[in-house]
Amino acid sequence: MTRENRTVEAMISIFCHGQHSNNGEGLCPECGELLDYARMRLEKCPFQENKPTCAKCPVHCYKPDMKEKIRVVMKYAGPRMLYKHPALMGAYYIDGKSN
Repeated sequence: MTRENRTVEAMISIFCHGQHSNNGEGLCPECGELLDYARMRLEKCPFQENKPTCAKCPVHCYKPDMKEKIRVVMKYAGPRMLYKHPALMGAYYIDGKSN
């Protein structure tokens, strides 16, 4: 779960810094809210350490509006993760293949 938290934080950070003008000063309020929501959902995940990737999860726990926001973030940040956070991206890829 620690790695899941780090991965979602990295993805939201990449998205926010690439799409919003926050002068490199942390996250904008909207992205900060999305990160808080994602962390809360991870905390409440019934699978915890056995959590599959979201795409393969039988429980879709995000509200529709937040699900769309995180989908946009992942679409933007996913390809960039390989360069900025290769270890996290590699682990995420392996997790996706093993679930």
